[in-house]
Amino acid sequence: MIIGLALTFLLGIANFALHSAVLKSGHPLIEQMPQSIHLLGGRLTLVAEFLVLLAAMLLVANGWETLAWAYGGYSALNAISAWLILTRRI
Repeated sequence: MIIGLALTFLLGIANFALHSAVLKSGHPLIEQMPQSIHLLGGRLTLVAEFLVLLAAMLLVANGWETLAWAYGGYSALNAISAWLILTRRI
């Protein structure tokens, strides 16, 4: 369980870093997001990212260790999308 929590936490840090980089990239996709997202400088999406991480860590801590792997898959998809956005391939 401890390894699952540590893995989930480290992946969460990576997700926050990628998310912040995408928000600061100035990509046209960011400008197409609803205006309500931009009101807080994009922080609303970071709050949503935190809630996903919190839920994953709570579930892993309560015996759902396989959820750490699911969060790993979620993080991999985040990394791929961030790479596509940051390298302007989309």
